[in-house]
Amino acid sequence: MLSVEGPLLSVDVGKRETQTEGIDSVLESFIGGRGVATKLAHDRLPFDADPYGPENGLIFTTGPMQTSNMSFTGRTNCTGISPLTGGLLSSNAGGFVSRNFVDTGYAAVEFTGRSDALIIVHVTDEGVEFEPVPDLAGATVPETTEYIEVEHGLSPEHVACIGPAGENQVRFASIMTTESRAFGRGGLGAVLGAKNVKGVTFAGDSRREVEIPPVQMDVHRDAATSDHIMKQQGTTSVTSLANEVSALPTRYFSELQFEGVEGIDGDRVGEKKFKRGTCSACAFACKLPTKDEERGVETEGPEYETVMSFGSNCAVDDIVDVMQSNELCDRYGLDTISCGNTVAAYLAANDEFGNVDLIHETVEKIAKREGVGDRLAEGIDRFHEELGVENWTVKGLDFAAHDGRTLNGQGLSYAVANRGADHMFSTMYAWEYPLVGDDEALKPTGLEGKAPHVVRQENARALEDCGVVCRFSRSFMTPDRFEGLFDADYEDLLAVGSKVVELERHFNNHRGIDRDDDTLPYDLPGFEAALDEYYAQRGWNEDGTVPASNVDGPLSAD
Repeated sequence: MLSVEGPLLSVDVGKRETQTEGIDSVLESFIGGRGVATKLAHDRLPFDADPYGPENGLIFTTGPMQTSNMSFTGRTNCTGISPLTGGLLSSNAGGFVSRNFVDTGYAAVEFTGRSDALIIVHVTDEGVEFEPVPDLAGATVPETTEYIEVEHGLSPEHVACIGPAGENQVRFASIMTTESRAFGRGGLGAVLGAKNVKGVTFAGDSRREVEIPPVQMDVHRDAATSDHIMKQQGTTSVTSLANEVSALPTRYFSELQFEGVEGIDGDRVGEKKFKRGTCSACAFACKLPTKDEERGVETEGPEYETVMSFGSNCAVDDIVDVMQSNELCDRYGLDTISCGNTVAAYLAANDEFGNVDLIHETVEKIAKREGVGDRLAEGIDRFHEELGVENWTVKGLDFAAHDGRTLNGQGLSYAVANRGADHMFSTMYAWEYPLVGDDEALKPTGLEGKAPHVVRQENARALEDCGVVCRFSRSFMTPDRFEGLFDADYEDLLAVGSKVVELERHFNNHRGIDRDDDTLPYDLPGFEAALDEYYAQRGWNEDGTVPASNVDGPLSAD
């Protein structure tokens, strides 16, 4: 089975010490990316670690495909204990840092401890440098990357850093790379901030040689020649469809359609796109550099999730206003989904939907923890009672844009996902809109028979995150191509994904997360029966816990 190569580099930022160790058995069993990081975190992090404490770790990884020239591989994984959900969580970011990470020669880089001063950690194939940067306290993401480029000659493509939100430990702060790409969901930027690390750079000339089969060029060619609508509109191409089928959260989840959708849909985003945007080595080029000359707004995006959170969910019908919200989040280092939903909750509590000035003012207050922003920075799960609004979260993570009240399988996925209400954990929505062929499509309503599909898609998404391969490769990375690239039977590869999901769940069980947390803020007929079927498919206990024998045993397919 194809896997990433190289040792683990452990960096204690408090002691300013590093060490390397071989992890070949982990690499061979878990391929790379999310799988390797999850196994390392499961075995090395204390189950009772404080997300903000020195014992929590952040583990950066890539997969074997980052040594290739194949499209859909410009991604990097980061794993740690989330301050938003309290569970083990992985997030991955696009952009260009993945190849620079690979050039260090390490398969994984782990950060633990807490620095007594604000620092940047420079990781190279020749060693690690700890640079005190007191003058960067409070600096935005662009200010930080500019400093690194001027002082060290390293472009933003070498950098993973935080803005003021991370320093202020906003529970949904992002780690930013290439300035506008985010390790977004779950607040891992706040973990880096708690370690007093402003940023990390990766550079070197020690890329490991991994032999990638020629099928990589078939995928790359198909990505280059496809005329997919995402090349013009990115993920916002689904906006009108979601609205049409009543799956677009609106006015803090109180409605499912937005009357102003035409002002924020894919056509409007496409009109603002002014150049081609992509990730490292990718010919699919679905990114969205956008600009509005009249108002002087330039950003990358917004993607569909941001169109929902800062658009329909805040009752904003002007795409330039959403672009400005997007740019503020990138500048301060905030997850656009959680930040937009948090602002929407605040608007709902104050009957201020559509108040754009208040929206942008509140984003800044959250990032700086000023005034009401200090409370909102804790996340919806922790402040909803105080504001008198519903708790639109699962396991502390607020909902993504594909509404489970209409797309019921996606609703089940939100409930059981280890990350919480995250759309990327299984991407069930793709089968229920549908965004797949009629032969694969599922009826959106009802849960009968959907639990096995959720399990299989969770495993497939985890496999992609081990690779690491972008979600948008769905039409190109067929099972036979996975087999050709990774030199293994597809069912055996899915078994790796299954083991990753199981290790996450087992870790989270030790942190008190079980069936009581696999819930939704709305009723779905047949939900409890579907939950039972999901656990049975995974071989878990009825209370949503993983038997110890499952974790200690060999990999096996579901």
